[in-house]
Amino acid sequence: MKLDIHHRTTYAYSPQVNTAQHIAHLLPRSTLAQTVEIASLSIDPAPAQCSHSVDAFGNQRSFFSIPTAHTELSVTAHSRIQTHPSTLTDAELKDLAHESLPWEKLRERFCYHAGAAWDEAQEFVFASPYVQPHAEFANYARKSFGPNRPALQAACDLMSRIHQDFEYASLSTDIHTTARQALAQRRGVCQDFAHILLSCLRTLGLAARYVSGYLLTHPPEGQPRLIGSDASHAWVSIYLPDAGWFDLDPTNNRWGIHSPGQDYACVAWGRDFGDVSPVRGVIHGGARHTLQVAVTVTPL
Repeated sequence: MKLDIHHRTTYAYSPQVNTAQHIAHLLPRSTLAQTVEIASLSIDPAPAQCSHSVDAFGNQRSFFSIPTAHTELSVTAHSRIQTHPSTLTDAELKDLAHESLPWEKLRERFCYHAGAAWDEAQEFVFASPYVQPHAEFANYARKSFGPNRPALQAACDLMSRIHQDFEYASLSTDIHTTARQALAQRRGVCQDFAHILLSCLRTLGLAARYVSGYLLTHPPEGQPRLIGSDASHAWVSIYLPDAGWFDLDPTNNRWGIHSPGQDYACVAWGRDFGDVSPVRGVIHGGARHTLQVAVTVTPL
């Protein structure tokens, strides 16, 4: 499947911003599940400096600075991605989940042992700013993670429970809402569900990472696709040493190897949202601002 993606972020400032420096994670990365054909960034006002590099997690990172006064900032990313079908059938995926290591043995693989080989996935076992292990997450996950249950099967069951137990409610949380608060209120958005799933998995000692990207949405039957009506998305990947990364989307109860499906587009991954937030930065001035985001994902 080929996806054409436009993501526009607009900040309106009052009073004006005098100078600004920003980092953006808006250009997608090529993975085993997708190939990036086009990726470009358009910024208005034009920055005095703009550079692109690869961050510590292998993501495409953009830095730009605007040393002149401005009351509005518009950042538009345009990408075209070819997604690839899964290498495994649904039956093979289910067999793999059933045959995966018991989760206790998988947890043991990430415990420190003298002379043990380093696995880069170990950095996704520990706490991060948005993912703080806590007994409340262990209590919620315990129903899925029974004794000797296969790790991937248990993780999929946990994902399904979050999908069933939690209400997707726009504006019910914000960037400052913690995973524990979202767990307690049983509602939130995809970012909250991803952080809850991550917190459960890491509390149990398993390696899991946060994935940002997009999901192709379909308009109601008989209605046209609305430009700018889509949204960015977030989900989780869990690591099995002998099989690789498996993506779990608790918002939509979908999972698969390297991606939940061909209608998903990955932009970046990290420990949590803070590592891969679309746009962040430092400004001088602009005490107040409003934010508008318009995303369009179109199948070609």
